[in-house]
Amino acid sequence: MKITLLGTGTSQGIPVICCNCEVCRSEDPRDNRLRVSVLIETGDKTIVIDSGPDFRYQMLRAGVKDLDAIVYTHEHKDHVAGLDDIRPFNYLLKKNIDIYATERVQDALKREFSYIFAEKVYPGIPQIDVHTIDTDNFYIGETELIPLPIMHYKLPILGFRINDFTYITDAKTIPQETVDKIRGTKILIVNALQREDHISHFTVAEAVAFAQDIGAEMTYLTHISHNMGKHEDVERSLPANIRLGYDGLVLNL
Repeated sequence: MKITLLGTGTSQGIPVICCNCEVCRSEDPRDNRLRVSVLIETGDKTIVIDSGPDFRYQMLRAGVKDLDAIVYTHEHKDHVAGLDDIRPFNYLLKKNIDIYATERVQDALKREFSYIFAEKVYPGIPQIDVHTIDTDNFYIGETELIPLPIMHYKLPILGFRINDFTYITDAKTIPQETVDKIRGTKILIVNALQREDHISHFTVAEAVAFAQDIGAEMTYLTHISHNMGKHEDVERSLPANIRLGYDGLVLNL
């Protein structure tokens, strides 16, 4: 299984519009972060988790030539706004894209992209097949996905475990039942917004503590704000098996 971090930034991305901080001015490409998303290539399927506002560029930058499914963690704009940009996969590959989302997320997609779901079909709209998920395990092709219920402040959202890989973004609290499902993971990706406390996201200290409790072989932090600091400076403060993720990082499992 090949895992590519398409984006590792929070909702504003880095650099932030109008910001002149040292992170936003950094010449280190690891400090440039698109909105958070991940590409997973299994033996038979190509899957993206979340299609944020940067989806089109992420597909181009990563050279993605095929896409089978998009799986959604939740309905916030930085995770769903790029759905319309699946159209080239429809046109050029002549196939629909499978969408996996909870009923609540589907309701949000219907509000955001009402033309996709309208009874009167407008020519050229995205072609999708919608699959309802909840907390039960499900398959995409031969690959089993384990939904991981977590809390994004007061909003219930999902992370996902696939074999020995776990992906969590936008977590603030994680129930013990979910923690038990994650144990044994070899590669963990988890959100860490900044150093200071935040109402709806792990801080770097909270993410590190969580990662150490899980005991994954390697953990990569994602959903990172410019308030975190420069990539090279933050990494020096982290344990050896916990690193900052960055756009374009490729992992093989």
